[in-house]
This record gives sequence, C-alpha cells and structure tokens, in this order.
Amino acid sequence: MSVHVRLFAGLRERAGWSSREVEARTVGDIWPALGLGEEPEGLLYAVNREYADRDRMLQDGDEVALIPPVSGGAFRVTEEPLSLDAAVAEVADERAGGIATFTGTVRRRSRGREVTHLEYEAYAEMAEDVIGQIAAELLERHELCAVAIHHRVGRVEIGEPSVVIAISAPHRQAALAACREAIDTLKETVPLWKKEVYEGGEEWIGRGS
Repeated sequence: MSVHVRLFAGLRERAGWSSREVEARTVGDIWPALGLGEEPEGLLYAVNREYADRDRMLQDGDEVALIPPVSGGAFRVTEEPLSLDAAVAEVADERAGGIATFTGTVRRRSRGREVTHLEYEAYAEMAEDVIGQIAAELLERHELCAVAIHHRVGRVEIGEPSVVIAISAPHRQAALAACREAIDTLKETVPLWKKEVYEGGEEWIGRGS
C-alpha cells in the first residue's frame, strides 16, 4: 500500500523532510520503512487525523502522521498573538456563575538556561480536532457552559502568551477544576511541539512540559 507519511518537529529535522510516500501494509511497518534508526520512545501514530495502533491495516492513499512526544482552539491554533479577552468573550454565558482562565507565557529561564524565544509547531488540522474532543469531554464531565482554548504556533517571544484557556460554568469549582484539567490534558494529547531556543543552542521539548 502506498501511504503519505508526515513528520513534525524533531523527527522532521532528523529526517530532513516533512512528507513523502511510503509503502506499508500496517502502521507498524512505517517506522522501519523510513530508515531513521531506533524508534523514539513515546512515538504515536495518526491515520487520517485519528490516533491509531500499530496493528491497524492501511489503505492506499492514507495519510499517516508520526507524532513525537508532544509538548505541551472556540479551538484555535494560530500564528497570530493571543488575547485572553477574546477567549473570555467566547465563553460568556448568562448561566455562568464564574469564568476560570489560564494564560501560559514564555519564561526567560528554563532548565538552568537563558531562553531567547520559543518555536511551536503543530499538526494543525489534527490539533484543532483533538482540542475539540478535549473540550467536549470537559463540558460533559464538569457540566460547563463553554470552553475556549487558543494556542500559538510559530515564534513566540519572552513574556508572550503561548496558550490561553477560558472556561465558564454555573459554579466556580467546576470552572476551576476543568481549567486545570484542560491544560494538563492539552500538554499530553494534542500534537503540538515546543522548541526552546537558548543562547547558543536549541532543544525540542517533549510531552508534558
């Protein structure tokens, strides 16, 4: 079967290409066919924008994305600067007794090094779908009014927001709990990657960071 393979972040740089056609019968055949050495720990696969197990059979023309361990919008993934006010406006609801928010910003020091800026990369088409799934689960589990999650891609400077979240609910406890859960889940599941650029170096940061 001929399938279209896409690479992102550190894998893309390691291979020196972002997409190509590969012959494979199952998802598990993809990595050996690439000739990139040992398979990274925590690597995930998505077939046609849905996470897939390695034993999944492939069809001609399938798109297979290799998802490196992710770093950690409405659901928006954008190169434009983020606005918390815009996210809050999206979740405004007369039923709400409170709106909980979170703003993640780029810090100057990380892992003992001076950071000059961050660069975010996303499998954008899938990222917004996964963020939507997270929001749907939060809405049901916590009985919320609305959820807005916006995430930057591209270059983000020191002090700038990289992610904003706003959640409205009839009761503040639900809004606060859902807001914390949203950022933790976002970091673990959404195909977004973060590169920290330092004075004299750079590093792709993995899942949960």
